[in-house]
Formats: sequence, structure tokens, C-alpha cells
Amino acid sequence: MSPTATTPAEDVPAQDGPGPDPSVSPTGTPAANASAVSHGNTPAGPASPALHHRFMLRVSGLPVDTALALRAPEAADWAVRTAAEQDRLAALGARLSDPLSAAVGATDDAVLRRRLLALRRQVFNNRLPGDLSAARALAEGLGGDTGADLAEWLEARVRWEELRAEGESVLAAGFGRTRAALRELALDDRLRRGLLLASPTLEERLDAFAADPVPVPGKRARKMERSLLSYVYRTACKTSPFSTLTGVAVGRFEDEDEGDGTALTRVGDDWSGHPRLNVVALARLAELVAADPARRADLPVALASGWKLDEDRIRYVQRAVTAGDDSAAVSFDAAQDRLFFLRRQGTLDGMLALLHDHEGPLRYGELAHWLAATTGAGAEEAEHYLAALRDLGMLQLPGLATGVHSGDPVRAFQRSLRALDRPWAEALAARLDGPADLLARFPAADIPTRRTLLGALRTELLALQSELGAERPSLPQTLVYEDVSAGTTTAGLAEWTRLAEGPLRSLGRLLPAFDVALPQRLTLKGFFLARFGRGGRCDDLLRLVHDFHEDIFRQYLQFTSAKDDFLPDGSHAPEENWLGLPEITALDGARATFTARMRERWAELPSDAEEFVLDDALADEVAEALGGAAPAFQPYSHFLQLARRDGEPLVVLNDSFGGLCFPFTRFTHCFDDPEGPGLTAAIRAELHQLLPPGAVFAEVTAGSATTNLNLHGRLTDHEIVCPGETSSAPEEARLHLDDLYAVHDESTDRLLLRSRRLDREVVPLYLGYLVPMVLPEIPRTLLLFSPTARPKPDVWRGVPAGPEHDGVTRRPRVRHQGLVLQRRSWTVADGRLPLRTPGVTDADWYLGWYRWRVEHGLPERVFATVHEEREGEGAGGWFGSAKPQYVDFASPLSLTGLEGLLAGKRARTVFEEMLPGEDELHVTSPRGRHVAELAVEMLPAPAGPHRKDEAR
Repeated sequence: MSPTATTPAEDVPAQDGPGPDPSVSPTGTPAANASAVSHGNTPAGPASPALHHRFMLRVSGLPVDTALALRAPEAADWAVRTAAEQDRLAALGARLSDPLSAAVGATDDAVLRRRLLALRRQVFNNRLPGDLSAARALAEGLGGDTGADLAEWLEARVRWEELRAEGESVLAAGFGRTRAALRELALDDRLRRGLLLASPTLEERLDAFAADPVPVPGKRARKMERSLLSYVYRTACKTSPFSTLTGVAVGRFEDEDEGDGTALTRVGDDWSGHPRLNVVALARLAELVAADPARRADLPVALASGWKLDEDRIRYVQRAVTAGDDSAAVSFDAAQDRLFFLRRQGTLDGMLALLHDHEGPLRYGELAHWLAATTGAGAEEAEHYLAALRDLGMLQLPGLATGVHSGDPVRAFQRSLRALDRPWAEALAARLDGPADLLARFPAADIPTRRTLLGALRTELLALQSELGAERPSLPQTLVYEDVSAGTTTAGLAEWTRLAEGPLRSLGRLLPAFDVALPQRLTLKGFFLARFGRGGRCDDLLRLVHDFHEDIFRQYLQFTSAKDDFLPDGSHAPEENWLGLPEITALDGARATFTARMRERWAELPSDAEEFVLDDALADEVAEALGGAAPAFQPYSHFLQLARRDGEPLVVLNDSFGGLCFPFTRFTHCFDDPEGPGLTAAIRAELHQLLPPGAVFAEVTAGSATTNLNLHGRLTDHEIVCPGETSSAPEEARLHLDDLYAVHDESTDRLLLRSRRLDREVVPLYLGYLVPMVLPEIPRTLLLFSPTARPKPDVWRGVPAGPEHDGVTRRPRVRHQGLVLQRRSWTVADGRLPLRTPGVTDADWYLGWYRWRVEHGLPERVFATVHEEREGEGAGGWFGSAKPQYVDFASPLSLTGLEGLLAGKRARTVFEEMLPGEDELHVTSPRGRHVAELAVEMLPAPAGPHRKDEAR
């Protein structure tokens, strides 16, 4: 007795179904002013987007002045003086070349001739004569301008030799002092708290490292030194939220009562940590519970949601979960789904009826007993049958799954266990009080206590796995994730509106041309129109998704991923347009127009220009070329930094995401008050006010969360439940896939989703932080109906590089109005950096770096990104890059960190200016000035009041 599966090619899509581009990231906004959705999925006629009142501030954990302690200004001063003396020597030597040659030719004295020849070679090779007194006498004997210049060269050469000798002591002192400063920073509490989670092995060794003041560290200590240095710079000079390395604060733009509109944005020093257990650890416990027959019998059982009778078969979505690698620093379980069919038979039909009609949950053991009693089979055979259905994904045990809205995953897991009302479940829930208590004590604990708590947590969870029958207990390497709140703050509305709102609104017209997801959305719309016609409707949404992937999209993505998306001249290759869609042709035209105008203006720009201004005329031309390919409405989140400087300040754009709620979703748990409304409630209330008339927002959760990146508060009233998923939302809030249908609205030329039950348009929102590539096929496809977008503008794509100088090419800053789209940059070919070579002294090594920087015009502080080339990739096969690394040329210690990053690699290195600079920052705390980034939103005006007749 076993269920019979049929998997003909026409019935089963690829398990790894394609979806939005891998780089497309989930997006959103808090109470986002959202009066529409993306291309073809958007109510027409939105208001011009404006700067939303709420922002998220990402603020570095350490003040920027932390980097000062690692700087050696005396070394930089020495390099300036030594390089100047070296240049003077070179100029004097060049001036002496011809006169000394003439003096050699003019003498008949063989001895004098030999002495002059030797001295000329020494001047040419910049070598100090061995007999300095004789050389000075020779200069005096020559007399005239030649003798005077030679005497001056000799004195300069002596001075330069003294400077070189001084350099060794200066560099030794600089290394000693900055290494001592680094050892002192190794004890900083805020840095250590972050390191305890980011790199526990490094953190554990820091006390010994700090206590060992060896002047010249050994190989192992240097490696640790470089790692620590990287984390210090990351914590003081970058804004990537992770524990105390970077905190987050909710901010509001407010009118300022007085002053010049340039008030500081202030954050407090009382930061609060919000740790949560890695949900993968709970998934492992749930797997062990389900693997034990006795415990499994007590678990509620359910059919795969969304199943449907299809003639003589049962149609459902099979979801397969692949466990992540617990040994990796970051890991999560990945899910794949595919349409699947089972042949109908009496036993299976009876089971479907039982599960469908049963009041309340049916337990697995009860189902096995019914199966054995109904069929006359033995208990073992019944178990085999149910196990086969579980393997096929038709039968599920959803009771212990972690939902994305679990603010405290451990407590939620305990509640699920206690709801089973079984002694073993109650005992397991009680055992989890220990880990829950350890996590509760974590935020207020000091470093040694935190280390102890983490060790105890790992021990207890491994013991739990053993008790549940695990032969080889295993936990993810990163066991606890912590987000840190820096409280609330404000920023000046007038300043940010003046500097950012206009340029961002203008830029928003161009970003669709660089949206990697837009061609896929257009392709879905074209496929729908080809099959159902203008104004058409598809009632079987699951079949539409299946056919779309089978008939075109899987092959489309396989083809586009394999082909080169660059033309030989470096510009955008045309998008694949298998359906002949005019919108995709317009998209190609807009990109080509942008590249052509950039090339023209680049050719007119002086070679030493510091800025390239992308003017309004270029923006207008590209927007006009986009035409109907651009979304009627597209909300954006932008990540910005403000550079306050003499003259007009600048706002620097770091990144952009299209959609709703992206800056806030991951951090809602940091700002939700257990005793009252918090950030989640505020955002949800605003979304109510801003809903497009006749539409609802519905979250696409992609099932249970196997990564903490997807945990967030419940921000929408409705939730789309895809086949094979379960939901913790109230039943009235669930929108099952078979309740949705797709329709083309001829009046607005939009492809949209509607709910039969609600009789409203449904706008899907994905509010997680994982890129949609890792979502299963169905939710990934639903995002093609959503405002999710991932614009990745590369303003220099297809624009020839400037002239190369010793392997270095440079690009000026690109600015649109007061918005910087691209910082100044310098690209260095492999092997062209002045890296240390064997036998070179510290002084000569550092002087080489100084001269290289000055020669190529780099500022003293930059960020370096290393793009490595892998063997076998072919010419230009740069496969990826490390994260940007802060580099301070005034710090020899910093340069050792850069060289460690490059060690043993074939790589090109891109340097970008640090903008804003240290003296241009606007965020401050009691610790000092901080590097910070604002995540802001450009959203339309609130929708008008709803009328009942608009809801249909």
C-alpha cells in the first residue's frame, strides 16, 4: 500500500524554478506612503513622490575619531619632507647631467676625468659618494654654476640620507604607538560585544593579544592584528548593522525652531541589545521531534495547503527544504517547490475527506490508527504509507514551524509545544526555559558573562538534541543574532528636503532603466497577454505560474544567465525580448541613450575634472525614452549620507531599493514596546491610511522562516498563503492562492492580482531581508506583481576609461544636482600597487606608498575594494570582490591591513574617496562624531478617503 506519484514532464516544473534576478533584494517602507504598485501592477495617476517623515539611522558603533589613534601623523610628515627632498635631488641631478658631461669632455687630466665620471654616475644613480670630502673638493674645484649645483646636490643627498635613517626610527615609533592603541581598542566594550557574535574566536584571544606588547609581532599575531584592525575600522568608519558594531535608530524629519537648519543629529549612548536565537536551531529541534515515532504521533497533521482535485489526480505543490551548512558563519535552510500530482485512489480519497471534514487538528497517531482500521493494514504498513506521503510533501507536520512574525522565536516555540498538551511536549518546553533565560540575561551582561552565557546556551541546546535522539548534535556557527537600538532621533526637515528630495525625485525617473527585475515583470505581462489577451483573466493562478515557468521563464533565465550582458564596448547588451514587447525595446533604448550621452559628455570633460555633472536634460531624455516601460508608480528606499562642507553640502547615494518598508522591517522588534504600541503598530496604521483605493496589501512570507533576517512584526492586514505553506495569521486574514486570480486592466494597462473573497485588488509585499532568489518558485513569481525592485545603476558602464597612468585609471565624482551618484574612484591593475617586497625597509616601503598616492591624486582616506581573478575565468574574469576596506594612508598600520587583503591574489583594486569625510559628519553622540547613513523613503502623497463604491 503506497501512494502512487506521477511526474510527467508536462506536469512537473523544474525544482529550482527561476524567479526575480538573484540580486533583487526584498524591499519596503514603514508607514510607507504607498498609493500604488509597480509596473503594470499599479493604480494610475500617483502624486509626485516626496520625502517620507520617518527614516532609519544606521550609526557606527565607535566614533570616527577612533581612527585617529591608529594614525601616525609623524610618519606622514616624514614622508612629505623626504619626498620633497627626493624631488629636489632629482631636479638637481637632472640639472647637473649635461654640465658634468661637458666637464668630463673638457679635461685632459686622466685622474680628474675618472673622478668626474665616477661622480657623474653617482649623481645619475642617486648614490652618496664614499669619500664625501673629496666630492666636495671636486665641486669646489669645478667652480661656477656647475660647482655650486654639485655642492648643493651633495648637501641634499646627505640630508636625504639622514631623512631615510630618521624614517626608520619614525616608522618604528609609529608602528609601536599605533599597535599599542590597537591593543587598547581591543578592550573596548562596544567593540568586544559585537566581536563576540561576529568573530568569537578572535574575541576570545583579544585579552592575550592586548597584554602582549611585543614591538614586532610574529606571523600569527600579525594576522590577528589585521583582523582586529578591520573590525575596528568597520565599527568606526562604516554602517553595516550587526550587534554593537552598528546601531540603528528610528528618526523623524522635523522642522527646526531656530538656527541655520544644520543642527546635528544626535543619538544617545545608552544602546539596548535585542538578541534572538538563530531560528535554524529551533528547526533542528522540530526535525528531531518529528523523527521520533512516539512524539510524531502527537503532532497535528495537515495536508499541503492549496491541494486540488484534478480529474483522476490530486494536484498540490511539493515543497522540499535543504538544510543549510551549520559550519558556515551565515547559513539558512533553502526551500524549493514544484507542482506535483498523485493518482487518486480509495484510501487517499478517504484520507482527504477525513482531514478536510475533521473538526480541529488531527494528530498523526490518530490518522495512522484510522488508516490501519479503515484498510485492515497493520500499524507498520500504515506508518510506511504516511511516511511516503510526508516524503512526497502531501502530508505535513506544521505545528512546530517558526513563523516570520515570531518576535521571540524561543517563546513561540514553547507555546507551540505546550499547545500539544502532552507530557513530553510540556517537559521539552520547560527545558527551553533555560535557553530562554540565558537569552534574556544577555543584553545586560558584561563581556565575560556574555561569553559564559553563549557557551551555556550552546551546551544546553546540544544536550537537548542528544536527549531527542540526535546521533551527531549540530548547531549553526552563529547561534545568536543581536540587533542594537540607538533609540530615536531627529533630523532637519528643511535641510534634507532642500538637498535630497528634488534630486531623488528626478533620479526616480531613471532608476527603472537599471532595475534588474523590470524585464522579468514585463516578460510575465507579455506572456499573460499572449495567452489571455488584453483585458483577459486567469482564474487558476497556480497553473499560470506553472505554465509561465515551463513555457518560457525557466528557459529565459537559463539563457540570460549564461549569456554576457555586456556588449564588446562595455555597454548594456539588449534584453532578451522573445515576445517582442515594445516596453523592453524602450528599456533597451533608455539604457543606450544614457550611455551615449555619458560618452559624449565624458569626451568633453577636462582630464583633471573632479566632478561629472549629470544634468536635468540628460535625465529628461532618458525618462522620455523609457516611456511606458517605467512603472506608473514605484516607491523607493534610498540609503544616503550627508556631507556638510564649505559651500553647498552634498548628499551621497549608497544604494536604492524599490518597494515598501525595507529600512524598518528587520528592526521592528527593537522598537516595539511590550506594554504598548511600537514601531510595528505605527507602520501598520500608516499603511491603512495610505492604501490605494480598492486594494489591500498582502504579505508574501514564503512559509516558515529559517533565517533571522526574515523575522519582523506583522505589518499588513492580509497574508498570502502559498501552496505548501502554513500561516499564523487569523483565518480571515489569509489569502490562499486559489482565492486569487490574475487580470489585465485595459484602462491602465496593468497586470494585477485580485481576491475573489475580498473583491479587491491585492498588492503582494515581501518584507524579508533575504534576496528573492532563495525563495521558492511561487512566492518569487508573485513578487513580479509587487513593487519589489532592485535598481543597480552603473553610471560608467560602456563609457571608455580615461588614460591609464602606470596601471591606474581614474573617474571623477558623478553628481546629479546635489546628489552624488558615484564617488571619485581609482582603478589599479593587478601588480601595479607599491606592495612590500623582500628586503625593503619600513621607511622605503611607506615612502613608496606615499609617493604612489600623491602621484595618482588619491585622498589620504579612501575605501578599497579588491576584485579577485580566479584561474580559468579567462581575460577579465573578475568573479567578485571583498567588502570595501577602509584605508588610511596616514597610518602605516592601515596599509599593512590592505596588503594582507591582497596577499597571494591576482586582483584589481578600486579605491573610492571617503565621502563624507571625517570633518563633514552630522551625527554625534556623547562619544563624539559618527559615520552614519540614513535610509529614507520617497513615497507618494496619502491616498484619499475610501468610498464603498471604490472597493469594487
